[in-house]
Amino acid sequence: MHTNSPDLFLTGEPSRELVILAVSGHYALRLSCERSQTRLYPGPVVKHAEDRTAPLSLTRELSEKAFAEKWESACRTHWQKTGFSSYELPVSDGSGGAEREFLMQPRTLDGERSRLRRIMNEFERGFRSLRNLGPAVTVFGSARFTPGHPYYELGRKVGRRLASSGFTVITGGGPGAMEAANRGAHEGGGHSYGLNIVLPHEQQPNPYVDDTVEFHYFFVRKVMLVKYSCAYIVLPGGLGTLDELFEAATLVQCGKVGPFPLVLVGCEFWRGMRDFLLFMVEQGVFGAEEVGFARITDSADEAVELVVRSLPPALKNRLHPIEAKAV
Repeated sequence: MHTNSPDLFLTGEPSRELVILAVSGHYALRLSCERSQTRLYPGPVVKHAEDRTAPLSLTRELSEKAFAEKWESACRTHWQKTGFSSYELPVSDGSGGAEREFLMQPRTLDGERSRLRRIMNEFERGFRSLRNLGPAVTVFGSARFTPGHPYYELGRKVGRRLASSGFTVITGGGPGAMEAANRGAHEGGGHSYGLNIVLPHEQQPNPYVDDTVEFHYFFVRKVMLVKYSCAYIVLPGGLGTLDELFEAATLVQCGKVGPFPLVLVGCEFWRGMRDFLLFMVEQGVFGAEEVGFARITDSADEAVELVVRSLPPALKNRLHPIEAKAV
């Protein structure tokens, strides 16, 4: 298993096996979970298994304290080189002085009113742009996969299959897995939308969307990604993908949306996360029946079939499948 980080590679050495039986609704799931010794390998982005690099110094064979200190040091070094976000902050020399000064100042009522107006304008623009989409599925995933990468091509198949089933495809509008899903929908003759986020290092909308809506606030964008979809398909991704995944899962768990299907695509990638979630079930923090992470597949066809089968008849009748184009 590898991360989306440009300087971390994760692997595991099984030390003992734990068998868990989780019962969810009418389904029984038996998993063989490996308790692993996690190692961190600084190195380049790992695109394929054959690209794996030899282990370097940052491993869990160090003491827990030394391991944490090395990781924290690597994080500090990264942000010193990258620079801090200018999001609502004055431009900084990276020393943190401007940030501390900003945080010590009281927020003015006029400033908060201006912020509220910006937020309301973003919500209104999103509502106006997306209200007539029809049945739609949001696809989440990493921005870091390039064409030819297995996960990029898997996302492309997912987008094409959604389009042929009559769904509009919504993504975050950026590159990587988002571009792949939009591209597949576009190539399949379906509708494709991107909800782009304005970042300090600007993320450009990918060229495969019929229309794009830009957002300054992450939380407004997340509302739009969830609000106008009847299902969520999650490709491998990093922190942003996890944020979106657990946002949707929490809303489903609390009965605020759905229940809508939440399908994970990429068995090897997501296996460790599901094993940890089942460990959390063991600890009693939520029930296995509350979160639908049993749906993990490597097949674009199966992922979309899971979505279609879950739809209520009234919504299913609004789908207008289109004839798949030749690849």
